[in-house]
Amino acid sequence: MNNLFKRKLLLIFIVLNFFTLLFSDEKPLTQAYIASFNTLRLGKGDKDYTHLAKSVEPFDIIGLVEVMNKKGVHKLLSEIEKVSDDKWSYFIAPYPVGTDEYKEYYAYIYKKDKVEFIKSEGYYPDPGDKFIREPFGATFKIGNFDFTFVLLHSIYGKKVSQRQFEANQLINVYNYFQDLDGQENDILIGGDFNLSANDSAFKNLLAHKDKIVYTLDPSIKTTIGTKGFANSYDNIFLSKKYTQEFKGKSGALDITKEDYIKTRKEVSDHLPIFLIVDTEHDDD
Repeated sequence: MNNLFKRKLLLIFIVLNFFTLLFSDEKPLTQAYIASFNTLRLGKGDKDYTHLAKSVEPFDIIGLVEVMNKKGVHKLLSEIEKVSDDKWSYFIAPYPVGTDEYKEYYAYIYKKDKVEFIKSEGYYPDPGDKFIREPFGATFKIGNFDFTFVLLHSIYGKKVSQRQFEANQLINVYNYFQDLDGQENDILIGGDFNLSANDSAFKNLLAHKDKIVYTLDPSIKTTIGTKGFANSYDNIFLSKKYTQEFKGKSGALDITKEDYIKTRKEVSDHLPIFLIVDTEHDDD
């Protein structure tokens, strides 16, 4: 059996294993599932909100990017509570960011009985206006694990170099949110980066003294094409030095049922991605 085939089998096993964990009624009480999801213009156009709700309900907290308005978040929450045994809440950034022609919100939805919203950390100030949509952060607590969850929807643009330029700035984003609170060291940066996490543009972030790593294997494709999965654009970065609650388990949830065109049209052209953390102890 060659190494490439073994690797494909391993990835399939990982995805199936996580799928089983996500939908199991026997999830460990000391584990939490933190997700990021590009929701494809949430609040605009025709969407299958039931399918969308079932796609995110297994997670404890989901950071949403490409949110067009509050109405879309409210509608999603309403549908989630129809398919979930849990009560849900949300937090949405106070205003959208982008260009004069096109702006988006960032939002978080989460299970009220498991996740505690602590505070908004606001937008990255973005000196020099280097991001088309400035990253946004908020701090939450699950069990004994508190963390700042920063969201970013990077530029796509006409050239890969535009995406790489933003990726090169992420080290400054991490440092900014890390320095906001001397007691809170768990910083997660998630979203749609429009680049694979092993792109050279992330080199300086991954060389940070805090031992930043990407949590999702870049060989796992997270965007949905018309005939299958296409690109590895979505990820969550964190510090191995500080966020030892992350034990290496992460994945992307296949929500397509192999109907890629319908999913792209009615739900999203991205998969939700997630990581699993231990919430029994906080190592800050």
